[in-house]
Amino acid sequence: MAVKIRLRRMGAKNAAFYRVIVQDGRRAPTGRFIETLGWYDPTQEGINFSLNLDRADYWLGNGAQPSDTAASLIKKARTLPVEQAVSGEVTEEEIPVEAVEAEEAAEEVVSEEEVPTEKEETKEPVAEVVAEEAPAAEAETEEKS
Repeated sequence: MAVKIRLRRMGAKNAAFYRVIVQDGRRAPTGRFIETLGWYDPTQEGINFSLNLDRADYWLGNGAQPSDTAASLIKKARTLPVEQAVSGEVTEEEIPVEAVEAEEAAEEVVSEEEVPTEKEETKEPVAEVVAEEAPAAEAETEEKS
């Protein structure tokens, strides 16, 4: 079996991104694959890919042939620190300002809402409400008789 490391196109029209996959070379790139090694997004700036180098080395050691683009990504991943290559982290300088502002606004909305915790919700208040409603229900039945 001729195993290849290649890119698989995903996303929408004019908004493509790619997954780095291991696949039998006789199959179409959109067909069944063996393993996903990472992703590549050409629309992002800065570090625009994530790749599991350990698994890529495993497959290369077993004779997998990378495509030109996949070989380029593997080469770039080897030059990066391991944390960035594997997780595809983006530094704060590369994050758009709008994304940071939207994230901060979302955090403010959550902090302003008072969400009861499990400790605040006890069964005692529920029992008191039930006990208060019980005499009222008994009084209604006495009035009807």
